[in-house]
Amino acid sequence: MRPIVHALLLPLLLACPFGMALAQATAKAASPDGSLDPMMVQAGFLSGHPDLRFRIRGLDEFKAGNREDAFRYFQRAAYYADKPSQGMVAEMYWNGQGVPADRALAYAWMDLAAERGYLTFATARERYWSEMTEAERNRALEEGQALYARFGDAAAQPRLATVLRRERGKMTGSRLGSGSGSLQVLVAGPDGEYEAIDGSKFYDPKYWDPKQYQAWHDSVWMRPRIGRVDVGGVEKVPEQGAMSTRVPKVAPDVDAEEPSVPEGEGTPPGRQPPR
Repeated sequence: MRPIVHALLLPLLLACPFGMALAQATAKAASPDGSLDPMMVQAGFLSGHPDLRFRIRGLDEFKAGNREDAFRYFQRAAYYADKPSQGMVAEMYWNGQGVPADRALAYAWMDLAAERGYLTFATARERYWSEMTEAERNRALEEGQALYARFGDAAAQPRLATVLRRERGKMTGSRLGSGSGSLQVLVAGPDGEYEAIDGSKFYDPKYWDPKQYQAWHDSVWMRPRIGRVDVGGVEKVPEQGAMSTRVPKVAPDVDAEEPSVPEGEGTPPGRQPPR
């Protein structure tokens, strides 16, 4: 089976290392008096952003060839409303990477990733739909209801908001605040270019206020600045009316069980971004 979406997305994986709104935090230098461990600052940022934290872990494992672990990390990030990770779960289901191939579940996950109308995922979703049989389509819509209840924004965004507020509150007035000027948080978008968040902006509300944080993601992902990718023909962009989900609406389950991840994941990654 020829991969459909990898041709669109994975060239960015190799370049940035992945073009789906990656976030990779790194400390450039310790505090002048040596009292602040840069890795502690880094961990503080990622602990407050489980969507970014587990996406990074998934990408690290994916690049290392550990597909099963990558899949589990992407699912954990998806639990916290991370649309890029939901798209990667879909892609892995479609191609049978780290999990048995299941085109119905792949579609359901990609529909979920396209929930906010992000162009990359909506386009991929429509490609999936065009390749599926009628039986696969029917099962995809059935499977999608359970996924939306557990991973849809109505359930996942309140979880993320709780973590953002809790972790931001823990840092207020701490040495992390006084030493934050030594921090650089680098966030790569779909075009592979990194946005540097300097220490003075570490507490910018757009990274901690749930509504502003969502708006920041939307500004990156609604229409990512990616070049043309050859996917074996002319890529048809969905019409605006086709951007909405086909999955019937369901009640959110905010308290749904959190997906498990491999043991030993507790320390956020400390790899440097590409130079």
